[in-house]
Amino acid sequence: MNTCALIPARYKSVRLPGKMLREIKGRPLISYAYENARRTRGISQCFVCCDDERIADACRKHSIAYVMTSPDHTSGTSRIAEAAEKLDADVIINVQGDEPLIGEKILSPLIDCFSDTATDIATVVKRTAEAHEIHNENVVKAVIDAKGFAMYFSRAAIPHRRKDVTRTPVFFKHIGVYAYRRSALLDIVKLPPCEYESIEMLEQLRWLYAGYRIKTIETAETLIGVDTEEELALAAALL
Repeated sequence: MNTCALIPARYKSVRLPGKMLREIKGRPLISYAYENARRTRGISQCFVCCDDERIADACRKHSIAYVMTSPDHTSGTSRIAEAAEKLDADVIINVQGDEPLIGEKILSPLIDCFSDTATDIATVVKRTAEAHEIHNENVVKAVIDAKGFAMYFSRAAIPHRRKDVTRTPVFFKHIGVYAYRRSALLDIVKLPPCEYESIEMLEQLRWLYAGYRIKTIETAETLIGVDTEEELALAAALL
């Protein structure tokens, strides 16, 4: 199975403009996700998908393989789909360039999901018992079936425990890392939004609504997405 990692890199980040080029120890932020993906078992190719010559220049300077994509994409999914059209690959992993700690412990199990022919898409979840996460609408929760496939994603605290039930539910927060069969990726970017997506503002609900099966893997790893100066400083300290 030929697997390619694609890293969408938009220059005009709203909360931290130009964040992909912010440096940690003399290297741009995006280089950490790129090098980690390249070292991952099962990944045969890796490219940054950029929309700005400033990112392309940094890629050339640091020997990072890249492809130019349209500046008009509204999501990382559509950006990597543009690049995937030109690639010979069975599986595409969407690696977030602002998560410098992502690596093999998460990416390799995602690749393994595709040994199951029922898997169209794979993603990552993590158990949480923290009330500030369970009841935070910015932390997406997932309900999973007996075979590890996602049944639903929500910003609400699901599963909801009725007041007369004593059993404590298990909550899974969704870690937004995805892998796709290339054929599924090229199809899902053509789908129209569904009602549930429009209510929850969660792209993956469009895919479930259309019948695509999303396999989940559980991780104990901690990832840090860099969207603020404080998160950049924390990532630098951990690295």
